[in-house]
Amino acid sequence: MLLNSKIIGDGPDTLIILHGFLGMSDNWKSYAKKISSFGFKVHLVDQRNHGKSFHSDYFNYKLLADDLKYYIKFNKLNNFSLIGHSMGGKTAMMFSSFYPKSIRNLIIVDILPINYKSNFRIILSSLNSIDLDKFSSRREVDSILAKNIKEASLRGFLLKNLFRNSDNKLQFKFNLKTLNSKFHEVENSINLVLPFNKKTLFIKGENSNYINELEMEKTKKFFPNFKLVTVPNSGHWVHAENPDFFLQETLTFLKS
Repeated sequence: MLLNSKIIGDGPDTLIILHGFLGMSDNWKSYAKKISSFGFKVHLVDQRNHGKSFHSDYFNYKLLADDLKYYIKFNKLNNFSLIGHSMGGKTAMMFSSFYPKSIRNLIIVDILPINYKSNFRIILSSLNSIDLDKFSSRREVDSILAKNIKEASLRGFLLKNLFRNSDNKLQFKFNLKTLNSKFHEVENSINLVLPFNKKTLFIKGENSNYINELEMEKTKKFFPNFKLVTVPNSGHWVHAENPDFFLQETLTFLKS
């Protein structure tokens, strides 16, 4: 099945962007609009069980990489650059290991191919506790989430997934059932088969602990031609928390 996407810009250079867990293509729309003005045609892709892409009971990084391969084949894309954030970064690394030839430049945002234990289990538990049939507004859902999720920005990120279905009932865009049961697949390390020898930029949020020196040292054997950049005044959502610095660093890398 084909992944849903939004395409922004019509420049000669193709750029594909993969969002993170519980995110969607819209999370990257502001960045896409800015970078498209520098000659890029940007494909904002919803990964399976996210956004407007198809729902499935099956979910792991090899499947996500194969979904991207099919999307690329269907759209006849070649020699493109690829950005992946968080879960999308793991998908991008997996793709680069199996299908490196079509990638021009690779950017991995605040993630490594290792096992993580994150606070998303708490978030999933909070989401699962909500019976959307009992609520009629986003504000009501937000008040329930606020009991366990104190950060308003994180709640706002999650609530972007709310929409009204054909019965005018509130519903989440993501496939909560599958993502909850398969969350271990999101946290798992990924099995990289071959090194990716082309240019790779790893981007770390200054206040994030997703990338550390020891694990980066282990990772570089699979990405020998890498560069690491730290974005100041930012956490895990680097592109949203310091957008100007992030745009400049990625643009410089993609155009070099």
